[in-house]
Amino acid sequence: MKFKDYSIFYKQLTGRIRESGAACFLLRTSGKAATGIMYAAYPALLIKLAAGGESRKLFISVIIPAAGFVLLTAVRAGINRPRPYETWKIEPLIHKDTRGCSMPSRHVFSSAVIAMSWMQVSLPAGLFFLAVSAAAALIRVLGGVHYPSDVIAGYLAGIAAGIPLLLLH
Repeated sequence: MKFKDYSIFYKQLTGRIRESGAACFLLRTSGKAATGIMYAAYPALLIKLAAGGESRKLFISVIIPAAGFVLLTAVRAGINRPRPYETWKIEPLIHKDTRGCSMPSRHVFSSAVIAMSWMQVSLPAGLFFLAVSAAAALIRVLGGVHYPSDVIAGYLAGIAAGIPLLLLH
């Protein structure tokens, strides 16, 4: 998605949220909650697999997401895309000081690959976590810390990285 003036798009996208202190608070709180859910979900999965004696699933649930994370980090560093608040005159709703490395979103990638890791154990849990990941992606765009294409790329990369988990389980 290419924008002639992203600042206009962003102001239109977030106008109603900006008008309400409660909506801004809800956006920030939801972002933190989604992150917390996903980062609690991963160790919970690893503990569940270890306690169940599922060493093969445990191994691939560590190796595949880790390898994907390292690869995505390298790609992201190579692209080094500036974040929306660096390029455009916008005031993000989520404060972040990070410079560059916006594409693809590593935050959304991690969330999506964790969801895919859960899919090998529980389809309903995996689908729930994919929904949380999608919500987190939307929050990152509304928050002004990523472009839509950043989070879409991160989400799809997380799903793609997680497909081998389903094939190897």
